[in-house]
Amino acid sequence: MSGKRGATRLGFAVLLKFYTQYGRFPRNRAELPGEAVEFVARQVQVPASELESYDWTGRTVEYHRAQIREHLGFRECSVADAEKLTAYLAEHVAHTERRPEQVRVELLVRCREESIEPPTSGRCDRIVGAALRAAEESLTAALVSSRLTVESIERIVALVAGADQDDAGPAGGGTEGEDAPPVLAKVKEAPGNVSLETMLTEIDKLLAVRAIGLPRDLFIDVAPKVVAGWRARAAMESPSHLRTHPVALRVTLLAALLHEREREITDTLVELLISTVHRIGARAEKKVTEQLINAFKKVSGKENILFKLAEASLGTHEGTVRQVVFPAVSGGEATLRELVHEFKTRGPVYRRTVQTMLKASYTNHYRRGLIRLLDVLEFRSSNHAHRPVIEALALVARYANAGNTTYYPLGETVPVHKAMGGDWAEVVHRADKRGRRRVVRMVYEVVAFQALRDQLKCKEIWVVGADKWRNPDEGLPQDFEARRAENHRELRKPLDAAVFVDEVREQMTAELTLLNDGMPKLSWLDIAERKSGAIRLTAAEAQPEPRNLRGIKAEVQRRWGIVPLVDMLKEAVLRTGCLDAVTGRSPEVLAERLLLVIYAYGTNTGIKAVASGGHGHTEDELRYVRRRYLSAEAARAIAVQIANATFAARSTELWGQGSTAVASDSTHVRAYDQNVFTEWHSRYGGRGVLIYWHVEKKSLAIHSQLINCTASEVAAMIEGAMRHGTTMDVEANYTDSHGQSEIGFGITRLLNFDLLPRIKRINKVKLYRPVAGEPDAYPQLARALTRPIRWELIAQQYDQMIKYATAIRTRTASTEAILRRFTRNASHPTYAAMLEVGRAQKTIVVARYLRLRDLQREVEEGLNVMESSNGANSVIAYGKGGEIASNRRDEQEMFVLCLRILQSALVYVNTLMLQDILSEPEWAELLTPADRRGLTPLFWSHVSPYGEVNLDMDTRLDLAAVKLPGPRVPTGAPDQQSSERA
Repeated sequence: MSGKRGATRLGFAVLLKFYTQYGRFPRNRAELPGEAVEFVARQVQVPASELESYDWTGRTVEYHRAQIREHLGFRECSVADAEKLTAYLAEHVAHTERRPEQVRVELLVRCREESIEPPTSGRCDRIVGAALRAAEESLTAALVSSRLTVESIERIVALVAGADQDDAGPAGGGTEGEDAPPVLAKVKEAPGNVSLETMLTEIDKLLAVRAIGLPRDLFIDVAPKVVAGWRARAAMESPSHLRTHPVALRVTLLAALLHEREREITDTLVELLISTVHRIGARAEKKVTEQLINAFKKVSGKENILFKLAEASLGTHEGTVRQVVFPAVSGGEATLRELVHEFKTRGPVYRRTVQTMLKASYTNHYRRGLIRLLDVLEFRSSNHAHRPVIEALALVARYANAGNTTYYPLGETVPVHKAMGGDWAEVVHRADKRGRRRVVRMVYEVVAFQALRDQLKCKEIWVVGADKWRNPDEGLPQDFEARRAENHRELRKPLDAAVFVDEVREQMTAELTLLNDGMPKLSWLDIAERKSGAIRLTAAEAQPEPRNLRGIKAEVQRRWGIVPLVDMLKEAVLRTGCLDAVTGRSPEVLAERLLLVIYAYGTNTGIKAVASGGHGHTEDELRYVRRRYLSAEAARAIAVQIANATFAARSTELWGQGSTAVASDSTHVRAYDQNVFTEWHSRYGGRGVLIYWHVEKKSLAIHSQLINCTASEVAAMIEGAMRHGTTMDVEANYTDSHGQSEIGFGITRLLNFDLLPRIKRINKVKLYRPVAGEPDAYPQLARALTRPIRWELIAQQYDQMIKYATAIRTRTASTEAILRRFTRNASHPTYAAMLEVGRAQKTIVVARYLRLRDLQREVEEGLNVMESSNGANSVIAYGKGGEIASNRRDEQEMFVLCLRILQSALVYVNTLMLQDILSEPEWAELLTPADRRGLTPLFWSHVSPYGEVNLDMDTRLDLAAVKLPGPRVPTGAPDQQSSERA
């Protein structure tokens, strides 16, 4: 620093500080935050304004850079350095991480470790690309040469052999692989609806994949996301494209596709089994019920009839029944006959009729498919209690072709399991002509499949070669014991179970004490003995209405007019650069087509309708871009980047500090039903799917997922809170009454975020006691209290609970897979302990909810945000009457993701519009506390999603510039991305 003055001194100091922190030099003045410049200027005693005269391109800055490199021990990246960096990335990073942006982050970290100044942006791209190619070549060559037989390689190559065909391929709802040879097209096809035909077709697919002869451990040591990337490429590319790859890469891509499809088809067959067995029983009950209803008239007033009969019988000791009893009843003999018929149809006769109908439906139609399933699926159980079911299936398979044999042979050992009891006991066993007690073969098969269905659902029985239905123990972290301390630390949980128990118990005690002591002052709460429930909670009074928000929204429309929704999306794309990861840095045409495809899916109008607009892109071009570039992962990354840009653009003066709470709920969407995913929803009264949303308090959607109607919404809530991928830290989750789950309270406690549901039937809720042997504690709450928490059970299973929570945190298992094990039908010891943790946490939350009016309002406000978000979605996705017009799961998922992108773009641009208006004092002064509370960027009165789609990338909305967020990088990694945007 000696000898330097003025702008030179300040410029040198700023370069030194920047290089020390980021490991590189700033490209220009725009990269330097004003606050940082002011701080450095004070240190070197030079006015900050002097920096404006510093020369960023001359010899002086080059000399300063050389001095700083020499002082800090850094050097410029030479050709030899670039080769070493490429080799390092190929060996240590690119084998497990195939995303270029993440490999780039690792490159910058490595540069800093090696004291190398990061290369230019273009050179970084070349190094990353070379490393990815080298890693892929070495990995594919090793896989093909060491793990595949010559016969298997020949069969795989034959899948794409043949004459060149039309490479248009599937898109926008077409059948994937229409141009492919029959075998490959067959493997790629999505399953149909739940039916015998679909089951037989899926079995044929599975056998076709197995005929290739892939070893099960082919990708045993390859990262799952690498295999998923290969599979996506193989599914996306047409056969003619695949034939252009080197043989090793071609074989690896197709093997990854076959490997993943084998697991998916196996999962589909398990789901078809579960749905088919349920359908057999449900249809039998429906059929019998309809038959009985036709001959059934419910008799009312049974108590009065009994009294009149007794009175008539006691009053007249002589006379016949016709003379004395019949006249005593209104309707006479006919009423009594109806009464007898009602008893018979509601009693055991009804059950036996259903069982007979069920057996007939199974034998005459569904048996063919279910028996074939036993030949292609291998069922296992880790629990010896369920071995009889596995043995029963083996018996069924052994006698599957026994013809019209009614009974199993007398000498055969017939496994006995729980499903054979109850209503089925009299039907399974029957006396033969000689009076011997025998097992009826067809009935036994029905019962065996019903038992299999029940145990599959709670994962007590699992399937070899499946993914979703695999051995649940495979989803648990295998190195848990070796990394026990680290796993507890990541979850912020103590190693000692006693410490955890004490923490929860102390928190319970504190909340119950506060509620008990505050009861006299809580005018809205009353706890007393009542038939309807002990707790009576008065609803909170309405908040003051915002009075100026309508005028602000009108000003938005006055300034910017009616803005087409496609222009809102375009503005968000151009400002956030969210398409760069898909398009690279230059292809403007590709960006336009991607934008149009996102709009087509998000509005549900379809590619064909959007292609007719004024933009110059054809339907075939858009379909190709959809298939080649817009994957679910890419769409998810686009939505996340817009969300992060919104967080960065927000003014803290207007919106406050960053939110840590989200609201979540599902919305039902009608969908085509010729697939196994679409289901009937009793509450919404129609077939469709559910979209489960997570929306933060300022109306920005941070996560969306497609689930079926019978999926666990608690699992979906946890998945979204843990895996949203944005820069937001979720600490609380508001849910509707579906979140009022004790197991949900338990898991969220272990995962360190608060579950705050709307409490359904709060009058019936019971609060658990923290300590046993203190019946006089909390006298004000006595009528609402129940038994103490079983802390000893929590302590016994503490490490196992942490193990399951770690599986969710590290993504080795999905939350839904874990919750399937934790059902009331499964006697899992960890489930019982998790329930106790959930009951303790629920008591804490309910006690706090009853005591705090602000918390009650907070939950309601969060759920109101969720309702507003659903309203916006119905406006945006207006096409086809809001129905998802596809039977393909990937197409349905793409609709959900693109809808989220459109809504996020709307919120992002509206945020900027509101900030432009409210930065003016005359508008800011109008805001009352009620206005600030109700201010939301999710409104659409100035937006038009309808009409012809006209896209002009050169016209822009007049909005203030905002600083864009950089990507998440490890601590100490230089922020190369920020220099590229400058």
